[in-house]
Amino acid sequence: MKIIITIPAYNEEKTLGKVLEDIKKVTNEKKIKIQLLVVNDGSRDRTAKVAEAAGALVRSHPFNMGLAETFRTEMRTCLDLKADIIVHTDADGQYLAEDIPKLLEPIIKGEADMVLGSRFKGKIESMPFLKRLGNKAFSHVISKIVHLPISDGQTGFRAFTKQVAEAIPVISNHTYTQETIIRAARHKFKIKEVPVYFARRDGKSRLISNPFEYAIKAWINIFRIYRDYEPLKFFGLWGGAFIFAGFDLGISLVYLFLTTGKVGHIPLTILSMLLIVTGLQIVLFGFLADMIKK
Repeated sequence: MKIIITIPAYNEEKTLGKVLEDIKKVTNEKKIKIQLLVVNDGSRDRTAKVAEAAGALVRSHPFNMGLAETFRTEMRTCLDLKADIIVHTDADGQYLAEDIPKLLEPIIKGEADMVLGSRFKGKIESMPFLKRLGNKAFSHVISKIVHLPISDGQTGFRAFTKQVAEAIPVISNHTYTQETIIRAARHKFKIKEVPVYFARRDGKSRLISNPFEYAIKAWINIFRIYRDYEPLKFFGLWGGAFIFAGFDLGISLVYLFLTTGKVGHIPLTILSMLLIVTGLQIVLFGFLADMIKK
C-alpha cells in the first residue's frame, strides 16, 4: 500500500523543514512507509530547496496559482505515482504530524474512503473569532447539502483513497476543501471525521492572503456545487421567491380593488405577472436540470 503525504507550500521556508522532519519521525516510529510530495506554488523564497533537502519530491508552479490549482497538481502527481492513499496537510505546522496515523487508520481498516481531521472535535490552540464563526457556518451548509454531520468542512488535514482522487474533479478556481467533501458524499464514498490538534500559527497564512475574498469565493463555490448537485432545490428556492413576490403584489392589487373599487396600476399588474412567469420558468429550469443530472 503506497502512501503519499502531500503538502502545498507558498513561501514556507521557515516552517516547511520542521513539518517534513516531524512527519518522517512520526511515520518511522509507527513503521509507516511514505513518500513526501511538496507542491511549490510559485514561492519566491527557498521553499523548494528546503523540501528537496528533506527528501521530498517537489513539483513547482512557475507562479502563484492558488489553492485549487495546487490541489489539482497534487492529485495528478499522486495518481501518476500510483498512490493508494493520499494524505494532505499544510506547510505551516498548525496540523501535527502525530495525528497522521489517526487519519490513516480508518482507511486502512476499510472504515472510510475519506477521513477529515476535525479541529472542532479536537483542540484549537488559536483561531480568530470571525474565522471560527465562518468555518462553523460553512460546515453547517455542507452538512445540509451532503446530509452528513460535518463539523469541520474547511479542514485541509485529510486522507483519502486513490479512488476518491480519481473520481472527484475540482472545478473551483479558488479552493478544494468544501467541494471535495460534497463530491465524495455524492459519489457514495464513506466519510469519517477524527479529532486533531490545531496549533497557533506564527504569522499570517500565505495560501489565504485575504480572508474576506476567500470567504466570498468559497460561498460562490458552495452555491455553484449546490446548483449542480441539488438543482431542483436550488432553482426551486429562487423560483419560489419570484412566484411569492408576484403573488404578494397581485394580492395587494386585488385587495386594493375590493376595498376601494379602484382599477388601474397597470405597471404593477405587469410586474406581478412577470415575477410569476419568471418564477415558473426558473422552477422549470430546476426540473430540467434535475432530469439531466439523473
